[in-house]
Amino acid sequence: MTSDHPGTRAVLFDLDGTLHDRAVTLRAWLAGHVRQFGLPEGYAARFLELEDHGYRPKAEVIPQLVQEFALPHDPRTLLDTYAGHMQHAVPMAHAHAVLRELRARDVRVGIVTNGWENLQRTCVDVCGLTGLIDDLVISKAVGLSKPDPAIYRLALDRLGVRAAQAWFVGDSPRNDIAGPQAVGLRAAWLPTTHPLRGEVPDATLDDLRGVLSLPGLSVTGSGR
Repeated sequence: MTSDHPGTRAVLFDLDGTLHDRAVTLRAWLAGHVRQFGLPEGYAARFLELEDHGYRPKAEVIPQLVQEFALPHDPRTLLDTYAGHMQHAVPMAHAHAVLRELRARDVRVGIVTNGWENLQRTCVDVCGLTGLIDDLVISKAVGLSKPDPAIYRLALDRLGVRAAQAWFVGDSPRNDIAGPQAVGLRAAWLPTTHPLRGEVPDATLDDLRGVLSLPGLSVTGSGR
């Protein structure tokens, strides 16, 4: 592979809000959840507000909703149905095409995500990403969580590349910009959730297609 940065050999991606369109997935699950339990108007919007793009545990969110809306439901019953929400998982626009093109350019592809192993593996499978990546690092499976520097180093080691040879792509300013940059990764920000609060990404993407134009990746390979 020839490029402006011939050492670029890998791209690491976040999952939720980056390769997985979590907002679309969650809205689809919420629509069925509201119908199933006859939940009141405003429940879905308040759920989304409280869970903060997945950063607040549902084990805290749902009991609060039961209290706020004075619901007769057992919070555990409502919470149990959340485990099935990944069956609605939808990939982010352009995810498949971008991953295929990266692999055609002989660029190794990994995912580094926080979350429970069974849920995140289901998400990757349902989104059709499994056959398009080289590795999947899930926090609960490896005992490390973003933004711990060790999880990024582990992902790099598993792909056999150095930080200077890779990009990290994600939506979280803390987990996907500041964290990766702390170990020497270049970070590309996909602004789908939280705003920047002083973090300075190395690139900002309009959508995933921008990955293919990042320094070191803006060439077409010969196929893989």
